[in-house]
Parts: sequence; C-alpha cells; structure tokens
Amino acid sequence: MSSSTSSSDWRRFFRLSAGTAVLAVALVYAFVVLVDPFDVLPLSPPAERVPVASNARFAFPSLARSGRFDSAVFGTSTSRLLRPEVLNAAFGARFANLAMNAATSYEQTHLMALFRNAHPDARVVIVGLDLAYCMPGKAEIVFTPREFPAWMYTDNRWHGYGRMLNLYAVQEAGQEFAVLLGFKPQVYGSDGYTSFVPPDSAYDPDRVAMHLRDVTPYVPPGEHEGDAATWLYPGLDRLDGQLTAFSAKTRKILFFVPYLRRLMPEAGSPGDMVWHECKRRVAALAQRVPNAVALDFMLPSPITSVQDNYWDGAHYRTGIADRIARDLAAAARGQESADYILLDDGTSVSVHAETVR
Repeated sequence: MSSSTSSSDWRRFFRLSAGTAVLAVALVYAFVVLVDPFDVLPLSPPAERVPVASNARFAFPSLARSGRFDSAVFGTSTSRLLRPEVLNAAFGARFANLAMNAATSYEQTHLMALFRNAHPDARVVIVGLDLAYCMPGKAEIVFTPREFPAWMYTDNRWHGYGRMLNLYAVQEAGQEFAVLLGFKPQVYGSDGYTSFVPPDSAYDPDRVAMHLRDVTPYVPPGEHEGDAATWLYPGLDRLDGQLTAFSAKTRKILFFVPYLRRLMPEAGSPGDMVWHECKRRVAALAQRVPNAVALDFMLPSPITSVQDNYWDGAHYRTGIADRIARDLAAAARGQESADYILLDDGTSVSVHAETVR
C-alpha cells in the first residue's frame, strides 16, 4: 500500500513538473515570437522595433527588407562610418548603411540580394571594396566566427518560427522588449548606422601614432602565382552576378576604401599586383554593368597621406567619412577629385600604378 501510494505520488509529481516545464517553455517561446527581436516573422504584432543584435548579420535582414529605404551601403567596417543622413543629402535618397564588421563577400552579396528583392527599383547601391573582394584563389573565406543566420536571408520568413527557441533569441527578445518599453536606450541606429569609434573629442594623435608604429602593408591573402589574368577572384564574380541582377535604373557605385597610405604595398611588389589586378577587374565590371561607376580611394591622396585622418590603418575619422560620402556623390556625377580616381577602364588603373605612387 505504501509502495503503491509512493509510486502514484511520484507519477503525479513527474506529470506536474513536466507540465510546468512545457508551459514555461511555451510562454518563453510565445514571448519571443511576439516581441520578434529580429523583426523577421510574418505575423509579428505592429511595433517600432529597432536593431538590438550586436551581430549585424541578425539585425540587418529586416532593414534590407524595409520600405523606409530606397538605397543602401554594403561593405565591411571600412564602410560602416558612412552616415546615411549625409548620403541622403548628397544623393537625394533614403539610405540604410548595411556594412557589417569583417563581412565576407558571401555574406555581403546575400544581404545585397535580400535588399534587391525587396527594392526592385532601388535608387543607389554603394559597395565598399577591400580585402573581402580582392582575395585571389579557389579557396575563400565564406563565414567568420560570427554566426550567419542563412534562414533570415531566404524568401520564406515562416522558417523563422522554428528558429526562435534558443538562448540567443530569448536574450535579444528581452533587450528589444526593454527598448520598446523605454527601459533601455537604443544602441544601434534604425538606419543601420552606429559609430564604433570614440568621439572625435577623444582623438589622441600620439596614441594613434604609437599603434601604427609597426603596421605593415595589407595584402589580400590567397593564390597569386603566374599570369595575373588567370587569377581567380571569386568575391568579384559573386559581386558581378548580384550587380547585374539590379535594375538598370539603379545607380551602382563601387569604391576601393581609403586605407592609410602606409598600409598600401610598394608599387610593383607582389602585393601591389594583387590589388592592381583586383582594381582592373572592378573597372571592367563597372563598364559591363549598366549605370555603374567605380572609383579608387586606395591611393596616395590628401586623405590617405595624413595619419591624423585615421583611428587606425583601415578606419578613418567621422569627418573623413562625411567627406567620402560627398565624394561618392560627386563621382556618381562624373566629377574628379584629388581624393580618388575614376576607374573608367583598365588603362586608368595602370597609369595610377605607374605614376601616382
């Protein structure tokens, strides 16, 4: 009797515990999908959601789909400081800055495709070119240690309901809920722009000089033996396909970012040839793709020759970013500048390599 009673009590306890656990999980799941921290689910209640994920790969798909924008910037951290408000004024457009830290060409072009599908008549697309697109060879870096949620980049947003029961989603839902209720300040910009450098008032040229003391030139890693014409640039091939798919009305602007001059390989060196061939191919790409222009800031110029324009070798100061934004608009109109050269064809690249350095 006692044994039977004890067994029955344990069964009731187990059922109660299991039921409580299931109910708790269901409530947590309901909370996450109602808050929809990544703003990607098709049945989300209406709310002014803002980006909260520190990994932009989760935050930017919703911005890429948003009807609030008709133009976008793509790239890595070397393009993140381009302010949409400055670009909007310069181009008469509504920009989102969708550049992501250390983004590979694979990640960038997937985000680009998402933006294009949502904006078939996009006004302007700007692509910042750096190491990500200029790595030669068959082997390429597709992902980084940062998680890339491929399901967010598909047309079927219903898949998201199967991806919301995990600790990261719960954490981000809590943050989104706190921001929506005003308990936490918004950290990341609703147009994708968030400054990741200190305020300009904190700039210390001596400290920057110390950090730059031992820098060496940036050379895209990869296979670059033999005739340069035979080298493979898979990132550029992928970019070519994406840009070609945009409407002929869309203005496409490709620009090589302005690394500090000390980071540029010596003229004629193997590293310089890797960049040179990449620039030559981008120039040819811009000639093939309708309504495209390519320009090169990665050259000795009033920007790149002044160390105090930079926080480090790859990241310029906010004032320089605004200057580049206005330069991009000028280049789109065909104007020349001491800050850049227009890559109209392969000849312009060759002349630059021989005479400007």
